[in-house]
Amino acid sequence: MNSLNRKLAAEFLGTFWLTFGGCGSAVLAAAFPQLGIGFVGVSLAFGLTVLTGAYAFGPISGGHFNPAVSAGLATAGRFSWSEFIPYVIAQVLGAVAAAGLLYVIASGKAGFSLAGGFASNGFGEHSPGGYSLVSALLIEVILTAVFLLIILGSTEPRAAAGFAPIAIGLCLTLIHLISIPVDNTSVNPARSTGPALFVGGWALQQLWLFWVAPIVGGVLGGLIHRTLLTDLQRKG
Repeated sequence: MNSLNRKLAAEFLGTFWLTFGGCGSAVLAAAFPQLGIGFVGVSLAFGLTVLTGAYAFGPISGGHFNPAVSAGLATAGRFSWSEFIPYVIAQVLGAVAAAGLLYVIASGKAGFSLAGGFASNGFGEHSPGGYSLVSALLIEVILTAVFLLIILGSTEPRAAAGFAPIAIGLCLTLIHLISIPVDNTSVNPARSTGPALFVGGWALQQLWLFWVAPIVGGVLGGLIHRTLLTDLQRKG
C-alpha cells in the first residue's frame, strides 16, 4: 500500500471512530433510562474519540478526521491542497460507514425511530434548543475556527511533544458542551453527512450549513494562525 493510500485508510478509520463513538453515544446512551449520559457524556465521547483516534492514526495521516480540519491545515500551510479531495472522500466514507452500522445496531431495539434525529445536526425546529439558522451559522464558524487554532497551536514544533491529542480532544469536548443545544454540534461536515443520509428529509435539506460553516471556520482559523500567530512565534 502506497503512502497516500495508507493515509486515506487512516482517515477513514479515524472518522469512522469519531462518528461511531460520538454519534453512537448520542443515539444509544444519551437518554438511556435512568442512566443516560446526557449532553455532558456525549461531549466527552466526541472528545475521547478524537483523542484516542489522534494517537492511533495521527502518526499515519495527521489525524484530521474532518474536512474542515483538512481545509484549515491546508490554509495554514501544514497540509497539501493536492491531497484535500482524497482526504475528504475518505472522511465522508468513514462517517457514512459508521452511521450505517450505528443504524443497524440502533434499529435492533423495539420502537426505534429516525424521528429522534439520529444525532443529525439542525437549526430552527430541528435545533435541540430551538436556535435559528443565524445562530447555528455563527457558532459553527466561530467554534471551528477556534478548533483549528487549538490544533495548529498544540502541534507547533515548540509545543510540548506528545500532548497535542489531549488538547485537541479536550477542545472538542468543550465545543460540544457549548453548542449541542444550538445545533447538536457539527464543526465537522463528514460527521454531519453520515447521520443525515439516513434521516433524509430535513437533515439533508439543512446539511449545506454544516458543510459551509465549518469549512469557512476552518479556513478562518488557518488564516489567523498563518498571518498572525505564526509571525508572532517567529519573532518570539
